[in-house]
Amino acid sequence: MVKIGDVNLGEFPLLLAPMEDVSDPPFRALCKKHGADMMYTEFISVEGLIRDAHKSVQKLDIYDYERPVGIQIFGANLDSMVRAAEIVDEAQPEVLDINYGCPVKKVVCKMAGAGILQDIPRMVKLTEAIVKRSKLPVTVKTRLGWDDKTKYIEEVAERLQDVGIKSLAIHGRTRKQMYKGEADWTLIGKIKENPRIHIPIFGNGDIDSPEKAKLYKERYGVDGIMIGRASIGNPWIFNQIKHYLKTGEYLPKPSVEERVDAAREHLRHSLEWKGAKLGVLEMRRHYTNYLRGLPGVKAYRSKLVQEMDSEVLFEILDQVEARYAGYAYV
Repeated sequence: MVKIGDVNLGEFPLLLAPMEDVSDPPFRALCKKHGADMMYTEFISVEGLIRDAHKSVQKLDIYDYERPVGIQIFGANLDSMVRAAEIVDEAQPEVLDINYGCPVKKVVCKMAGAGILQDIPRMVKLTEAIVKRSKLPVTVKTRLGWDDKTKYIEEVAERLQDVGIKSLAIHGRTRKQMYKGEADWTLIGKIKENPRIHIPIFGNGDIDSPEKAKLYKERYGVDGIMIGRASIGNPWIFNQIKHYLKTGEYLPKPSVEERVDAAREHLRHSLEWKGAKLGVLEMRRHYTNYLRGLPGVKAYRSKLVQEMDSEVLFEILDQVEARYAGYAYV
């Protein structure tokens, strides 16, 4: 069994990656429903948390139905990170996760996220301080390195384990790569082969099918897989992978009815959590993914991303379901 501290995640857990503007409570609810074993919040700015900024504080919202859940923070200032860790403790997630992997310029330029990959001693110092202060199991998500010349992840894994982290999730790209090219899991596999490493190691990057999940599980020996972009508009991927790993067979692809039901449920939760205006606006990025592959769906999608009245949005989704009833995905 794979455990993070005292949190039991089963034999080969599938984790929902923390994704800005995606892995909020409405989306996490769907992923949990369809087989994700561990949830992570969107990453939260420690400076926003300690200043009680509404957007940052709202991201602390977690619900019993989605547990176990980890709250992820990012920042670069030691005092701010430690103070934010205390705030996270009060929210009572199962895990406190530190983001050392976000490649976005506005984060990196402050030496936060993947920016800290340019200063490994500082990364270790920050992590140690949080481990000492937090009552929660502390975990880390990071990348292979800053660029091809600084792939220090094997050293980083040992040093972070030595200061007390309870698991490590590794995205198989450097910061310089952003999300381009193919993720390289070779070094992730080497970390798993290191006899000094005893914490769970989770691989992340490019897992978008049951076959690939099985291949990478067997090839690199990871303790579990963290899935990000492939879950957007496709929360079924978690159970699809689990079923394939267990039986070698594929689950049927979700029907139009199931896709529309998921979009409805997502919209409903979004309205409840974010309110009438923001709940509508922040759903717009998801419709394309839920309805991908339907011939001629562009007209409906255009209406969905322009309409502000939630009742009309539900009516449009009803129209999509009626129009494509019985459509067979191949």
